[in-house]
Amino acid sequence: MKRTRKQLVCRWCGEEFPATPGPGRPKLFCRASHRQRAYEARRLGESRRLLPDEVIVSRRAWDTLRDSLYRLESAAEDVAVDLEVGTPTKTDYVQALAHLSEAVRQLQDVSVEPVALGSD
Repeated sequence: MKRTRKQLVCRWCGEEFPATPGPGRPKLFCRASHRQRAYEARRLGESRRLLPDEVIVSRRAWDTLRDSLYRLESAAEDVAVDLEVGTPTKTDYVQALAHLSEAVRQLQDVSVEPVALGSD
């Protein structure tokens, strides 16, 4: 995805949002609620004495991410095995791409928000 100069990336959700022209520092968050969530996560991280590169996420979010990554890894292995056998046809490649695309789509739908963040 190509970013233009006038697009910023939210430090909480990772979504792009337009830069506001004018004086002052550029925004770091796309919404005030995301700025607040980041503040709360940093405060909790400070109370837990997290290092700058440490993050706490919920068990449910972690399990969902791991499951989605496992599905993607399995799909990649399936495709590799399927395409190694014999001489793959165009249909085989189309089916392999569809299989991989579905696993990627499932991973794209996963959202992992931190519960606590280490201080920068």
